[in-house]
Amino acid sequence: MTKTDVQQRWRRKHRFVKRQLNIMARGQTHAALDDFAKRFQLRGKGEAVAFACFVTRALMQRAEYGAEAAQMLDDFAMGYHRDRDLHAA
Repeated sequence: MTKTDVQQRWRRKHRFVKRQLNIMARGQTHAALDDFAKRFQLRGKGEAVAFACFVTRALMQRAEYGAEAAQMLDDFAMGYHRDRDLHAA
């Protein structure tokens, strides 16, 4: 099968629950995703992205009920925005 046939079959099968995400990211981001995958026994970088989203959502939920988690989330957001050029683009 050609690559496009495989892609089309995958898209038909998962069209309601998944979308492919192709992004350009710094090497350190790819390295971090590989590290997450190994450390938390995930199936690769795609699952590491899903895990990072899961952890962020969990922290946001905890922040609604706890001042310490809310402060931690605010600190992370401020640190990211302060050093955004190091982490993104």
